[in-house]
Amino acid sequence: MFDFTLPLPRGYIVADILNFHARDKDALSEIVSDTPITKQIKKAVLLGDVPTVIDIALDTSLEQACCVALSDAPINIAMQSQAKHIAASMLGLHIDPAAFLAFVETDPVFGPLTARQQGLRIAQSASIFEALTWAIMGQQINVAFAVSLRRSFIRLAGQPHSSGLICYPSPADAARIDIEALTSRQFSRAKAETLLRLADLLASGQIDLQESPANSLDTICAALLAVKGIGPWTVNYALLRGYGYADCSLHGDVAVRAAIANLWGHETRPSIAAAETLLARYRPHRTMAAAHLWASLNKSSNY
Repeated sequence: MFDFTLPLPRGYIVADILNFHARDKDALSEIVSDTPITKQIKKAVLLGDVPTVIDIALDTSLEQACCVALSDAPINIAMQSQAKHIAASMLGLHIDPAAFLAFVETDPVFGPLTARQQGLRIAQSASIFEALTWAIMGQQINVAFAVSLRRSFIRLAGQPHSSGLICYPSPADAARIDIEALTSRQFSRAKAETLLRLADLLASGQIDLQESPANSLDTICAALLAVKGIGPWTVNYALLRGYGYADCSLHGDVAVRAAIANLWGHETRPSIAAAETLLARYRPHRTMAAAHLWASLNKSSNY
């Protein structure tokens, strides 16, 4: 067991964070409690290869998060560092929204929008692989169906924790899935092939998702875009939910384009190219721009 605390910024808003992690009402891999007394997330993850539950409890003042890593094996220093990073990701602490708020303070659209949506933050997935695979599963289907696919994926390949929660699969775990096991559970063959292709490339070391001086984000993105079935939207989503990158352009996202139409008074959604041009005005803060556009449709918790 490893205890640690994370300070929360002043004015921290937790609702969207909790909603994001509560997408699966079956609570297969995570449990979210949201009551006047208790605001808590329990998430089963792999620290190294060890099943662990990250238990995040927020005090009523929302001044800090009290976290515990409950592992099925001793926790070493590297695992402690990983646990802290995961908890901060899940709480949306890697992107400070203040820079975007200052950037759009006088913007005729985002100025009033951010004033209405104060405190909005971007929850991240517990791992880059989870963000990528969620994006692949969610391509061109509704959120409820995507959640059901995610649930099947976890059941097929996730390692159980002693608490009963199931850890989100690692690339190596996912690579061992038979494609028929996925297609028999409502995965399209194309989606299943993309998922397994990515898992195999990661498990074999042909693609490395860890950013380093020798492996830049540009290099990682290029490698991902070369994978059949993975396009710019999936990569940008992974940058947003996996890496906490501050300047992701989600111009290909249907909900983002619908929000642009609503807020700019267009009769129809703009084309992908037109949305890209509009969002370019908000560099280098396009991630927060996308988050506020999602939230304007009350969709922020679904993506």
